[in-house]
Amino acid sequence: MGLSVSLTAARPTEIFDANITHNLGKMAKAAGVYMYLWRPDEIGITKASQLIEPLRAGLGVLMLDPEGYREFNPENGWGNYEGLVKFITKYLEVCENNPDADIYISL
Repeated sequence: MGLSVSLTAARPTEIFDANITHNLGKMAKAAGVYMYLWRPDEIGITKASQLIEPLRAGLGVLMLDPEGYREFNPENGWGNYEGLVKFITKYLEVCENNPDADIYISL
């Protein structure tokens, strides 16, 4: 007879870390995704699963009118349409692959 010991622990593991300039806030608002990106906590979003449909919809809206949304590119050159599309695309992919992930935002 022997002794078997096993210790397990569930610890938070960061699976996505990205940032995007607030200069793209107007573009995100026009596409209907600002609150989901910058202020999810204010609208009760705490899990990645809650972001999947809003991000998918916002990405669709952005991609329907690239030239229209490029007009929101900041004059100072910090951020652009392509950057926002890339950011949302990656964020959406991570949310789809990790729907149970907790959302943490730092402004």
